[in-house]
Amino acid sequence: MELNGFSVIGHRGACGYAPENTLASFAKAIELGVDMVEFDVQRCKTGELVVLHDTKVNRTTNGKGSVGDFTLADLQKLDAGKGEQIPTLREVLDLVDREARVNIEIKQEGIVDDVAAIIKEYVTRHGWSEKDFLVSSFWHRELAAFKKIYPGVATSALFVCDPAGGIEFVSSLGVDAVGCSIEFISKELVQDVHARDKKIFLFTVNAPDEIRYALSLGVDGIFSDFPDRVLAAINR
Repeated sequence: MELNGFSVIGHRGACGYAPENTLASFAKAIELGVDMVEFDVQRCKTGELVVLHDTKVNRTTNGKGSVGDFTLADLQKLDAGKGEQIPTLREVLDLVDREARVNIEIKQEGIVDDVAAIIKEYVTRHGWSEKDFLVSSFWHRELAAFKKIYPGVATSALFVCDPAGGIEFVSSLGVDAVGCSIEFISKELVQDVHARDKKIFLFTVNAPDEIRYALSLGVDGIFSDFPDRVLAAINR
């Protein structure tokens, strides 16, 4: 497991340019030159891991209802934007094909075994490396469970609130990184995380001035809907 260097991370692909969490969005992110693509996984009714952020399909497709109530076949009949389908985890990995690292966000409890099994499949059969993967979640104990199954893959604990009070707790779970909103970032937080030998990633940063601010704090990666803006700020 390694998380070396700064990472430009395409949020749900490059969802400022293409429908989020679709193959078109991931292809666009790779075209732009990201270091990593981030996406969300959950289980559908027939057991497959599909790439979708919300627990319902209402916001991002032309359908209605909970993901867990749809078979894969029925999910893939939906329009996820501009004619795109909801992809499976395997379809996304096949598209990315090691052109970038992948950040798999676990969106529900009870799927870590399945996620770990697919990662192992791609490492052992398809030429991927454990270093190509980062597994993240707001379900912090799920990350601990994943780490027991697959200790060689890096994990990142996500926070939707100020993470300062939870850093010590997630460190005890063995995570390798922390992800937090730009709303709660500070130089002191970055220093605290680094002092614990962890990485810190920032989401979701789209405005050029916020990108420059985040870079000035020394964060280890930035999630953006427009990852080319982060690349431009780095290359100036």
